[in-house]
Amino acid sequence: MEIARDLDWTLLRTLLAVAEAGSLSGAARVLGQSQPTIGRHIRSAEDKLGQLLFQRHARGLRPTPFCETILPMARDMRSAVQRLSLQVAGTSQTATGRVRLTASVFVTVHILPDILSGLQRSHPQIDVDVIASDTTENLLFHEADIALRMYRPTQLDMVTRHLGDLQLGLYAAESYLARHGEPATAEDLRTHRMVGFDRNEQLLRGLRDMGFDVTRDWFATCTDNQVAYWNFVVAGCGIGVGQTVVADRTPGVRRILHDLAMPVLPVWLTAHPGLRHQPRIAAVWEALDRSIAPLLS
Repeated sequence: MEIARDLDWTLLRTLLAVAEAGSLSGAARVLGQSQPTIGRHIRSAEDKLGQLLFQRHARGLRPTPFCETILPMARDMRSAVQRLSLQVAGTSQTATGRVRLTASVFVTVHILPDILSGLQRSHPQIDVDVIASDTTENLLFHEADIALRMYRPTQLDMVTRHLGDLQLGLYAAESYLARHGEPATAEDLRTHRMVGFDRNEQLLRGLRDMGFDVTRDWFATCTDNQVAYWNFVVAGCGIGVGQTVVADRTPGVRRILHDLAMPVLPVWLTAHPGLRHQPRIAAVWEALDRSIAPLLS
């Protein structure tokens, strides 16, 4: 098609992101760009192709029939670009360059800074881009080189390592305990203020597995942001769950009900097999393994 001769990969990548996310804002989050930029890319692609690519509907944007016909070819191009990127990255023999690491927001804030500071001292030629996110980053599409996650990866053909398990406990601020007293038994928790998640039901499921038949209404303060969650506990908003490796060293906070059996969070490292032993990736992988493993059970 002559009119589409100069349609470059950037526009096709944006087209794919909008089609898969269903909105300009969703594509902007995936690609790390602004929503106006995404909109300009789509308009430019439509101008070059001479066709409307998306139609608005109640939940966002839907690909037009014409757009549906080119999506498979665009996905083939994305796969080829990613294979090329992995092949080129895997040929480097020096521990230099940039590594993209994804981890949860909480781990990024409370655990990674000291580790990355040590990595800078031992490998000053390596730069690290940290994607602080509680969503699953797609290693197959090279959105990250290494993932540090609290669940076993489900992506196929990935190199994984279980570093160990993060212990959890119940914690309350000294200021909260001074006002409300300390629960002596698990049953006493029913009369206390609790910090919980908002839409994320992970905490509710965990509490139910422990024998607490509770609903979201039990929580006095709710948020799905885990950094904010812990700060609410520290501020005395209520009793909450904390990762012991962080909570035990937080001033003004005390662990309660030590004998209460709590679940653990498994910690996994994951990388693409084509990159795992590339020197810069290996250096970051080994630094994470060496630094995090001693913190776990």
